Amino acid sequence: YPLCALSPTTSRMKENQKDIYYITGESKDVVGTSSFVETLKKRGLEVIYMTEPIDEYVVQQLKEFDGKNLVSVTKEGLELPEDEEEKKKKEADKEKFEPLCKVMKDILDKKVEKVVVSSRLVSSPCCIVTSQYGWTANMERIMKAQALRDTSTMGYMAAKKHLEINPDHSIIENLRQRAEADKNDKSVKDLVLLLFETALLSSGFSLEDPAVHAKRIHRMIKLGLGIDDDDNEIDTGAIEDSDMPPLEGDAEDASRMEEVD
Repeated sequence: YPLCALSPTTSRMKENQKDIYYITGESKDVVGTSSFVETLKKRGLEVIYMTEPIDEYVVQQLKEFDGKNLVSVTKEGLELPEDEEEKKKKEADKEKFEPLCKVMKDILDKKVEKVVVSSRLVSSPCCIVTSQYGWTANMERIMKAQALRDTSTMGYMAAKKHLEINPDHSIIENLRQRAEADKNDKSVKDLVLLLFETALLSSGFSLEDPAVHAKRIHRMIKLGLGIDDDDNEIDTGAIEDSDMPPLEGDAEDASRMEEVD
């Protein structure tokens, strides 16, 4: 099966595309709209969509084809063809957003291994990529669905998550300015956690606690509508204060949200 898909792909590849890029997922619709393929589609690079469970096992064994390496676009270390101007911009973005990456890593703590500037995003603010040797989000989903799964394997093969941020996105730029003004701003913490949780979902992972995420969304909706957060309205007993910091300066934040839009 893979050889049938790989042959025409290599013949269509541009001269500057040295590797065969692929993405695994539930369906063609899911992988086709994934944040991981945004830059590749924009640049006209070839990407193979792999949507069968067997594909995950095949690509673990098939590392190259026709002298070209097979590279997952959902894993860390993705290197795309770039010219000198793009290399300079990449370095400048890395330096500019380094303080924000550190703030975000401190907030997310053990939820991610690291936070870095991404080169694979266009319209999405961030995404979750996995380490080279761990499972992809799709493989994790497949293994969790196994009735006789090995829980010990789940422990060390489960994805080591890295958060990648889009330096050209207005949300990330606004967050950088807020963190620069006051890295202890409680609304920054809430926004970072919300971005992380939505990135988990859009990157193919499941949430450990969907209820907490739902409450965060509801609070942001209230903020956007200018409604005072009424603690009596929802039961927040199960949510730790450290996870759900009170949002300060509602009116000011609402206007900022409008600016980002």
